[in-house]
Amino acid sequence: MSENSSPSDLISKQILQTQSSSYTYYSIKSVQDAGLMDINKTPYSIRVLLENVIRNADIGPATEDHIKLISSWRPDNKPNSEFPYMPGRVLLQDFTGVPVAVDIAAMRDAVRELGADASMINPIVRSDMVIDHSVQVDHFSTPDALNLNIEMEFDRNTERYQLLKWAQNAFDNFKIVPPGTGIVHQVNLEYLAEVVLSEDDVVNPLAFLDTCVGTDSHTTMVNGLGVLGWGVGGIEAEAVMLGQPYYMVVPEVVGVKLTGTLPNGSTATDLVLSIVEMLREVGVVEKFVEFYGPGLKELTLADRATIANMAPEYGATCGFFPVDHQTLRYLRDTGRDQSIVNLVEEYSKANAFYYDEKNEPEYSTQLEFDISTVIPSMAGPKRPQDKISLENISQNFTESFSESSRNTHTIEINDEKIEFGDAAVAIAAITSCTNTSNPSVMVGAGLLARNAREKGLERKPWVKSSLAPGSTVVTRYLESAGLNQDLDYLGFNTVGYGCTTCIGNSGPLPQPVSEAVSDNDLTVAAVLSGNRNFEGRVHPQVKANYLASPMLVVAYALAGRVDVNLLKDPIGQDKSGAEIFLHDIWPSQEEIANTIASCLTPDMFREQYNEVVNGPKEWQQLETSSTLNFNWDKESTYIQKPPYFENFSENPSERSEISEARVLVYLEDSVTTDHISPAGSIPPSAPAGQFLLGNDVPRREYNSFGSRRGNHDVMVRGTFANIRLRNKLTPEMEGDWTIHQPSEEVMRIYDASEKYRDEDVPLIILAGKEYGTGSSRDWAAKGPMLLGVRAVIAESFERIHRSNLIGMGVLPLMFTDGQSAVSLGLDGTETYEVPDVANSVIPASIIEITATSKTGKVTKFNALARIDTDIENEYYRHGGLLPYVLRQMMTKN
Repeated sequence: MSENSSPSDLISKQILQTQSSSYTYYSIKSVQDAGLMDINKTPYSIRVLLENVIRNADIGPATEDHIKLISSWRPDNKPNSEFPYMPGRVLLQDFTGVPVAVDIAAMRDAVRELGADASMINPIVRSDMVIDHSVQVDHFSTPDALNLNIEMEFDRNTERYQLLKWAQNAFDNFKIVPPGTGIVHQVNLEYLAEVVLSEDDVVNPLAFLDTCVGTDSHTTMVNGLGVLGWGVGGIEAEAVMLGQPYYMVVPEVVGVKLTGTLPNGSTATDLVLSIVEMLREVGVVEKFVEFYGPGLKELTLADRATIANMAPEYGATCGFFPVDHQTLRYLRDTGRDQSIVNLVEEYSKANAFYYDEKNEPEYSTQLEFDISTVIPSMAGPKRPQDKISLENISQNFTESFSESSRNTHTIEINDEKIEFGDAAVAIAAITSCTNTSNPSVMVGAGLLARNAREKGLERKPWVKSSLAPGSTVVTRYLESAGLNQDLDYLGFNTVGYGCTTCIGNSGPLPQPVSEAVSDNDLTVAAVLSGNRNFEGRVHPQVKANYLASPMLVVAYALAGRVDVNLLKDPIGQDKSGAEIFLHDIWPSQEEIANTIASCLTPDMFREQYNEVVNGPKEWQQLETSSTLNFNWDKESTYIQKPPYFENFSENPSERSEISEARVLVYLEDSVTTDHISPAGSIPPSAPAGQFLLGNDVPRREYNSFGSRRGNHDVMVRGTFANIRLRNKLTPEMEGDWTIHQPSEEVMRIYDASEKYRDEDVPLIILAGKEYGTGSSRDWAAKGPMLLGVRAVIAESFERIHRSNLIGMGVLPLMFTDGQSAVSLGLDGTETYEVPDVANSVIPASIIEITATSKTGKVTKFNALARIDTDIENEYYRHGGLLPYVLRQMMTKN
């Protein structure tokens, strides 16, 4: 190696010689040479931040002070100042990506209307969008289900896809992976991620770490590959795409030492559910989690990716695994070019990113997890952190739904009369990149299906079963092993390559099942290999939702009920009438491993991803314009120009105080972004459904809220429209209902907001702990802002949602000193004063709020303004992140 000189001793460029080429890179060892940090004792994830800042201190926008800031990280010293982080890539999916494209198109219009060059609004950072969130399970358990669902997907989403195809042509550095390819995070893992990126430099190509942010909270999955990434709001993603830094404070890092090996009968799914439970109990919100220890070598890359995927469920910003031999093996196994593998290995070893088991880093908090203690488990029925051992599922269901009377009713399916009732499994879905990216559980599910078929077992006729792989490679290796035939036999035909049931695109239940559930108020269950099971998410008619491995999904489709103990009770009978138990059909780990070795090859990945950008014929045939500015169709109910830049000026207006505000909704703990802005079906009787009806959209074409995020008129009416929402202002009702004050009239939340708007009354939200948990859904902030909400007062916020609120100019306020709305005696009928907002909101400032009841009682309390950094204060002062970015870009140009 030779060293190039630099103006600062902290910025050291080195030369790296691999087997095929020479590269330049920025060495992080420079801070150790300067005596600022012991690299060997520093968590690997902090080293990634350090490399990013060193590199960008040489080319901007970071400075030498930022290098010193990161270098000051110690287990007992978390620097509180912010620094500019510059991710190498932005990852998008279509539910969140369509609003991004719409916003950027609207920014171009705003620039043009001000007489400037609209082409200045262009992605600068590499941005990849995978279209995976739109396919729905309308057809299932038939050989033609896949093709029929694709046809319906394009029929429903032509306008959205035309916008995205226009964006691909109109924007620089913007690539789309078309529908029918896979799930965004699995495609990222198998194809898009490179671990080490390179770009042209003065002499040699510059090698640097692959990092990303994504508009989906499960972007963390790529942490399993040694790529630092996490979910951000769509608003923040837009800013990064347009070249703005992502400002953050240096995080605490929780180290989880892994020991032991996975026992027979347990799966990677069981492992991740156990880790989620442990870390939720400890509390890792807004912290990095990093895995290390002797147990690492026993985990395949796919197992690591499963664990990293569910970082949002255990509350962490990321769940990071450093690069090691498993990383290199996975890159080879997934068909990456050997030159890329060589670069990753040589760079990681030269720049202290390759895992060194002899030098254990020091962490802010150190935990230990013994993998050998993992037992077969599921999680539910309403939260992913609520793990239940397999033997206790029946008891859990009974205790969780004590009001269920175990009624049964006769229904007719396929000309057969059957008994159906409470605790029946209505949905069994092998879904989600969390598990479909892992060959061990997918092959395991196929082998279990084969064994069940050989024993003469069949899926119960009332179960809606589906298989939605996260990439087409899964289909290839299942076909190679002949396991697709066994899964098909049990009704697990492939229904699409996308998120499907995991995000609520489960499609309608069979009519006899749906009618029985509705007519008799039955409590039925879904068993899915997904990562979230919040109320109302999987299907509006299914109250009990259990997360499980693909193997258990198949098993419960055979059992047909959740009020059974699969470790003791028979799962069915063979052809002779003999009882069959789960252990009779469960495949061994050796059988799974041998099957994977014989059916999965690197060529499968190369062939499937070789023409990935082409897409199906339906995508290729889409016609779109090639104009610089998007041609809005005023008649469209999918895509409309958003109002965020109406009357836009080059200078921000003053933020006014929040005076005599009313509470629009008063919410309890753990309100998710699914509650705030649901992604699923649009109820015909709700304001959004009535809006579509008024625009002559037939009911069958309503599609989902997620698919209509490009139309603010639909989305604002769908805000707080989750059918399971509980507003404490209307305790006897579920759904989007509230009480208008002072009239005390019960009405829809949207209608109340319009009435308050006519009365010129600002609005606030009261909430409990973990407000905004779940998906990184920017509409959960956009919607309330458009309803007229100026502030949210909660006991705590989920990380991404807090940022999204600020990004839309909504003030996040947090109760202090252990207080809450309940402890203060607030009932939501008061008027609220938040004085001097324009001048008093600085990072981490305390604001005195005054609440006045109907009787005149005055309650004063303090709240912490959760505007945590100087740049967030700027966003808020400008009325949101997008107006700030637009003004910055116009100033530069």
